[in-house]
Amino acid sequence: MPRVLRIMNRLIVGGPILNALLLTKYMAPEFETMFVVGEKDDHEQDAGFLLDDMGIQPVYMPEMGRSLHAGKDARSYQKLKNIMREFKPDIVHTHAAKPGALGRMAAKAMRVPVIVHTYHGHVFHSYFNKLKTQAFIQIERHLARQSDGIIAISEQQKKELVHDFRIAPAEKFHLVPLGFNLDKFSEDQMTKRISFRQEFQLADDEIAIGIIGRMVPVKNHALFIEGLHYVLKHTNRKVKAFIIGDGDTRKSVEEMASALGISFSIQNDEKHAHPLVFTSWRSDVDRIYAGLDIVTLTSFNEGTPVSLIEAQAANKPIVSTRVGGISDIVIEGETALLSAVDDHEQFCLNLLKLVEDDSTRQLMGKTGSELVMDKFSYKRLVKDMSAVYYDLLDKKGMK
Repeated sequence: MPRVLRIMNRLIVGGPILNALLLTKYMAPEFETMFVVGEKDDHEQDAGFLLDDMGIQPVYMPEMGRSLHAGKDARSYQKLKNIMREFKPDIVHTHAAKPGALGRMAAKAMRVPVIVHTYHGHVFHSYFNKLKTQAFIQIERHLARQSDGIIAISEQQKKELVHDFRIAPAEKFHLVPLGFNLDKFSEDQMTKRISFRQEFQLADDEIAIGIIGRMVPVKNHALFIEGLHYVLKHTNRKVKAFIIGDGDTRKSVEEMASALGISFSIQNDEKHAHPLVFTSWRSDVDRIYAGLDIVTLTSFNEGTPVSLIEAQAANKPIVSTRVGGISDIVIEGETALLSAVDDHEQFCLNLLKLVEDDSTRQLMGKTGSELVMDKFSYKRLVKDMSAVYYDLLDKKGMK
């Protein structure tokens, strides 16, 4: 039985942790896996409940945070080497940037036979200044040379990593789209919808628009506020918008809403009479999707956003910027209306169209559900990753 050491640095709700946990749980007993995870930032939603739900006992490494820290990073590197010395993995599989650096260096030093890294997203634009970005690109190119296989989660991401940023040659990449357990997003939807809408005092004919995720600069929540402002000025329909999540930019987004005359309530308010609600983090995302009518995404940069996969599984149409791997998970014009990231006018028009057109919303939602239920199944994810592992082990004469 091959042994896999899987490494992540942030136990926060989102696509990366969901996929790492699904691989850890469902690749057993074919692969024996040890899961190592680090800390989360204070504003991020703890995903510890997912570990409990799946019955996974991780090895915690609180030193391995997201930010650069020479002392903590050195201790994490040494701890990872110690874990590898004791566990003796056949495969080290790292997820995201920090564990990708520390884990791959430690695996190389410990002569682990197979080293794999997954890019769930990347930081090569819209995160840092030009000098810092170039430094990260050079580091990733070096780490790629230490890797036996690199996982891209979408065709668009693979194209960017191979051709735009030249991280590694195409033959080193394996395309493995994300996979999820999506059943809960289609089950008992009416009961969940009624419950959510009663909580926030939504009328039956009120159109609920939502954006779900971290409130950080790259997610570009300002465009969501701009789109809401445009819709409120140009429709006679009842509309209520929801920002589900929290983070560094929340205060600036609240200030922007106030400056535009958009009144709002927050998660602890008893009444939600205003057109905008900040809910902070919620774990009942299936209930939230059931209650919404339109799901949006406004990011400058994305890998494969889990919120859009879940939204389609829940029969919800999408309005989004056209970035990263989004074109690989929606059908433009059929399940989603997309716009260039700098075309604010088109984003606003797309949002208004779905608010105004009930039949288009319903048709796009139905089409989206049919698209994602098989394409992004966790069973497909496990099958694809197993094939990658055996291919890489075979090349090392270990199959």
